[in-house]
Amino acid sequence: QVQLVESGGGLVQAGGSLRLSCAASRSIFMFNVMGWYRQAPGKQRDLVATITSGGSTSYADSVKGRFTISRDNAKNTVYLQMNSLKPEDTAVYYCNAFEIPRAYWGQGTQVTVSS
Repeated sequence: QVQLVESGGGLVQAGGSLRLSCAASRSIFMFNVMGWYRQAPGKQRDLVATITSGGSTSYADSVKGRFTISRDNAKNTVYLQMNSLKPEDTAVYYCNAFEIPRAYWGQGTQVTVSS
């Protein structure tokens, strides 16, 4: 069983930055795709960013140009660098790893952006 542990969330003022980390309990090299999702209170969980095993990335329109996803295979860790944060970025952020046919989720980390 794979475990994903997120860290790096917190309270930040609008315009600030945070870097989220997702540490996996085993090598991430074999995951087809890893990504970050977020869920605000009363809303569905939405995709934020993904990165493939080959390093290709994709982003939700709402975070393009502000967020950057990256992976360090040697550390079994995926990162989400979040810059120019806005109050609407407030949510619980979840790490996801997909290895056909299974998906794994972390427990989430809270990000709160104050105006």
